[in-house]
Amino acid sequence: MTSPTPLQPQTYPRRILLAVAAKSPQIITETIYALAVEEPRWLPTELHVITTGRGAKTIQAALGAEGGNWLAQLCQDYQLPLICLQKNNLHIITNQHNQPLEDVRNSADNACAADFITQFVREFTADPQCSLYASLSGGRRTMTYYMGYAMSLFGRAQDRLTHVLIEDDYFFNDQFYYPPPYPKLIPCKDGTEVDAQTIEITLADLPFIHLRDTLPAEIFSGKQRFTDLIATAQAQIVQPSVKFNRALKQLMCGGKLIKMPPLHMTFYVWMLERCMNQRPAIHWTTQETPKLATQFLKLYANLYSTNGYYEAAEKSLAAGLTKSWFEEKKSKINKALTEQLGHSTALYYHIHSQGKRPLTRFGLTLSATAIHLSDS
Repeated sequence: MTSPTPLQPQTYPRRILLAVAAKSPQIITETIYALAVEEPRWLPTELHVITTGRGAKTIQAALGAEGGNWLAQLCQDYQLPLICLQKNNLHIITNQHNQPLEDVRNSADNACAADFITQFVREFTADPQCSLYASLSGGRRTMTYYMGYAMSLFGRAQDRLTHVLIEDDYFFNDQFYYPPPYPKLIPCKDGTEVDAQTIEITLADLPFIHLRDTLPAEIFSGKQRFTDLIATAQAQIVQPSVKFNRALKQLMCGGKLIKMPPLHMTFYVWMLERCMNQRPAIHWTTQETPKLATQFLKLYANLYSTNGYYEAAEKSLAAGLTKSWFEEKKSKINKALTEQLGHSTALYYHIHSQGKRPLTRFGLTLSATAIHLSDS
């Protein structure tokens, strides 16, 4: 079986259409119609709709099994696999007390809508076997804004942001849900009739900025508020800066507190000091006076004293720095930075290789002016 590829979202076994809707359930059938008739065809295996209490009634009346069930008619007309709006997949936004919101009216409602929408996008994009299509066509304008921004935060290469377009004359027409494959006259607002088969629907693929790789790993498993996520994303685009407080053993990268065990923290501060003092990058075989191992142990003792792990470190470095010791520290430090800062941002702070073999050396590429070391 061919593995899914991000450039072909239709190859993913789980395909989710996520829509925000309120008074216009038509956007759901119109979107599915456009996805079904365009090539390459992308058909959802799951349909999820985020709405309000008021919107849920309208959607169920039009698309539910007990209502008009335009979804079933669409699938029948175009010989599609049956696409249903399961009751559990109609998600009504809740307030801070976990009560359904009838409508989104004030700032508190908007905040709840933002968190609610973001959580679903975060959850769906956590599945590597899923491609997500998010529709901006229905719902309050703030709801569509939150959907778009959530996709920027969490969207991957196989995910899409879409908007369905139709002439204003047919918008909100409760007799039009998609162009049927046969002639069908429907009434217009001005009292005339039009053949629904001739109405054009356009599905716009909206490009969006992918911020996912710039964000720290913690936001993908947590339930941070939308406002906190925005603050985290904003912090990733500031100029790189590093602060280390020797007294507190506190490392800040771009304003983010970074945690490392003492051995790794000492190694990283050693690299910071060398970079700030514009000393050359090093290799485990680099010869300096004092020796590299001596430099490291002296710094460790200054930061953490000779208690605890100092004796073990001294024993490990009795014969000097080794390739395995050096590369293990470098790898684990870079991994910790990536997990806590996000891939793209962490690259500014990584210990990088410099030069070509056999002259490869390792060090930081930060500007010396970006590094601030203090004693208190």
